[in-house]
Amino acid sequence: MKKYILATITLLSIQYTFAQDTTALKISGYIETYYSHDFNKPANNSRPNFIYSHNRSNEINVNLAFIKANYQTERLRTNLALALGTYMSANYAAEPDVMKNAFEANAGIKLSKTTNLWLDAGIFASHIGFESAISKDCWVLTRNISSENTPYYESGAKLTYTTANQKLSASLLYLNGWQRIKRLDGNSKPAGGLQITFKPSDQLTLNYSNYLGYEGENAVRTQRFYHNFYGVLQVSDTFGLTAGFDYGTQQIARGSSERKEIFSPVLIARYAFAPNWALAGRYEYYNDRQAMMVASENTSGFKVNGYSLNIDYRPFKQALLRLEGKVYQGDRQFARQGSVVDYNSSITTSLAISF
Repeated sequence: MKKYILATITLLSIQYTFAQDTTALKISGYIETYYSHDFNKPANNSRPNFIYSHNRSNEINVNLAFIKANYQTERLRTNLALALGTYMSANYAAEPDVMKNAFEANAGIKLSKTTNLWLDAGIFASHIGFESAISKDCWVLTRNISSENTPYYESGAKLTYTTANQKLSASLLYLNGWQRIKRLDGNSKPAGGLQITFKPSDQLTLNYSNYLGYEGENAVRTQRFYHNFYGVLQVSDTFGLTAGFDYGTQQIARGSSERKEIFSPVLIARYAFAPNWALAGRYEYYNDRQAMMVASENTSGFKVNGYSLNIDYRPFKQALLRLEGKVYQGDRQFARQGSVVDYNSSITTSLAISF
């Protein structure tokens, strides 16, 4: 009888522990389908070469689809997400075969029982910029040029401290490179970065992020130093503003004191005019005179103004329908049926489902 009671207690204990563990495990998913029409009618159905998300024209396709497992307890957290889509094909082209579908894979531990200090390592979302690869989390359907030409993901380790009131967060990062899981062959130098986020109120978020690393193989490597600033102001329940500014430099050649530079301001306004409807407009300017980030056949470099307007409809919590029109304008920057023109216009629609 005693053995039976002990066995029953043990079984109940195992069941209880399993129940506790399953509450810490969450499975989620996301899929975004889209159709984009580029009015410059590219022969290969590809958008301009500085676009890496929603980059196919005149075809219905999947931008990003992933399934994710998240496990989190008081002092442990892990994330694993496997993905596919045109976003993955464009951004992970340089990664080894086994890693081309690794959207997220990281593990973290809380280093102190009393302080909110975490150490995470693996593959995680970039610390640079206010727009992510997950379109539903962004105010505008497609990404701005700065977001497209800074890392969407990173591989390495980061140490993050957050104050008890959640108003200030700071991260120090050790990275394998600029949007790299596998470090470039022949490059022995790691990279690093810093992120500081301040939220003085629920309505205002201020952020500064930077990156310092070397591009290219050791014999010809050049130093890149990149800065990103942004602020998000929720003026009211229905109206918000986001302003960002990027500035980056890179040596022209190894050992040189001369540097290339880019700078790019971005401004977005969003207005939710009904419970399930919202409008958002964006202006951006990108100046890269010496092809630090974006190659251009124009001798004066890549200088482009961008304008976009989109409307969102959310029929229910898990679904989002979007329509966006966008125009880029720059002196002889775009190809159109064998000619070079000053503009590129497109219209994009998407359906995103999350669970």
